[in-house]
Amino acid sequence: HRCVIRGLDARAYARHALHREDTDWPEKNCYADLWIELLHALKLQPLAMLGHTIAVDFEGDQWTFFKPPHTELRALYGIDVQEMTVWRPLEEHIVEQLGAGKLVSSEADAFWLPDTAGTDYRSKHTKTTILVNEIDTDARRIAYFHNAGYFDLHGEDYEEILRPGVMPLFAELVRINRRVRQDCADLKQLALGLLREHYEWRPRRNPFTAFGERFARDMPAMREAGLERYHAWAFASIRQAGAAFE
Repeated sequence: HRCVIRGLDARAYARHALHREDTDWPEKNCYADLWIELLHALKLQPLAMLGHTIAVDFEGDQWTFFKPPHTELRALYGIDVQEMTVWRPLEEHIVEQLGAGKLVSSEADAFWLPDTAGTDYRSKHTKTTILVNEIDTDARRIAYFHNAGYFDLHGEDYEEILRPGVMPLFAELVRINRRVRQDCADLKQLALGLLREHYEWRPRRNPFTAFGERFARDMPAMREAGLERYHAWAFASIRQAGAAFE
């Protein structure tokens, strides 16, 4: 059994305010969401890392999939993220790295994630990202951050989520042993400086104008393509724009 952040209970976990049901977009995107909740679990302030959303743009067939820059996670919180070489079974990597106090983020198939019940769980294969905090190889159980909270899985879901595919999964190491808790005023000043940098990379043209023009062209084909195509389009477009600007 390996666990990095102790005391978390998937069934009693209190999510951050950014993920409350009364927000317009309780789920942002899988990568941004897991960082919101990891920082929250570490009693750090996720709001400070969100300056990058001001540069979100319409990319033609989708909106920018916004992700907190790793350099800013280090500057704001002292948290270091590095890509991991998955050269052996993922389970072995997770056991070793969690044992060393590092969390592991990994691509995953939402088909095997119980927290997606009602959408993807046991119904649709969809790529997403989870952040593993706890693994028990004897009980065949994993506890992980995903979307708007902290969850666990076991049994067949455990076997399948770790099953090697044709290509190795993309995974990252998250080192929190040098994390810092900045004074609130200092954190605000750091965040403001980063926001100013991202503001210089804001879209040169109103992205909603460009989106509206493309939307008008695409709508007839969207009606014909059906609901599944609509859901994929909505995630790549209105959900990313809505969550970022909220």
